[in-house]
Amino acid sequence: MAILIDETTKVVVSGITGREGTFHSGQMLAYGTQVVAGVTPGKGGQTWTSDDGKYTVPVFNTVAEAVEKTGANAHFVVVPPKFAADSIIEGADAGCELIVCITDGLSQQDMITATDYVKRVKKTRLIGTNCPGLLSVGKAKIGIIPQNIFLEGPVGLVSRSGTLTYEIVDALTRAGLGQTTAVGIGGDPILGMRFADVLELFENDPETKAVVMVGEIGGADEEAGAEVIKRMTKPVVGFIGGRSAPPGKRMGHAGAIVSATSGSADSKIAALNAAGAPVADTTADIPGLVKKALGM
Repeated sequence: MAILIDETTKVVVSGITGREGTFHSGQMLAYGTQVVAGVTPGKGGQTWTSDDGKYTVPVFNTVAEAVEKTGANAHFVVVPPKFAADSIIEGADAGCELIVCITDGLSQQDMITATDYVKRVKKTRLIGTNCPGLLSVGKAKIGIIPQNIFLEGPVGLVSRSGTLTYEIVDALTRAGLGQTTAVGIGGDPILGMRFADVLELFENDPETKAVVMVGEIGGADEEAGAEVIKRMTKPVVGFIGGRSAPPGKRMGHAGAIVSATSGSADSKIAALNAAGAPVADTTADIPGLVKKALGM
């Protein structure tokens, strides 16, 4: 099994005719993802073709029309920042069960508007913005995660950092530790799904036997995730990026900033340890901790 997406997921891509939309849609199709439609206002009725000419999908003017005509149940948003919040809302209105938005640079007000709207649509989940998306091994991917580093197996991964996701998945694969699903939730202050949400899904996935949770400084999502870990029956291994960041200085992601009272690496490590989750000092230590957790 997997969480959130699998081989039955049907994806509509907003922004498919742009450079990034074209490239990543082609990569998703090559992995086996069912990309069934694209959306670019004003280009409805056209046919999109991948760069290599192997794949074609119909283009529609709206997500609602694409969903009605193709049965799409997931929405990949790869549009400029000024259009991204409206595109998220459009996907929720159309009834998409999952929305993945990789766009960076949305204003906090736009994200508040979009996330609040999605919350009111009970059947819709949002991943992002400013995230790499997700990949269920051997089944499907939505986003920009490189597919060639994965190996099918029992380890789930959830991360705030795209780059660390890739590095850690590669390290797990090299150690012979395959994965079920990897989810990059993004590192902005205002997000859709958070650690706690994804951890609950991994807990209920019978094929996921252990989870790697990759956090970073800033915010309190890791501490909230630790509260879920306390109730989990599956082992979780943690890693916190940004340990050397000075208080008050943003490091990388917009959400990676330590205030005077919260968000430090030490507070997150302490919360994870208190929940029974060992925290790796370096990414190279993660495979060994996972093997120990699995009794290997």
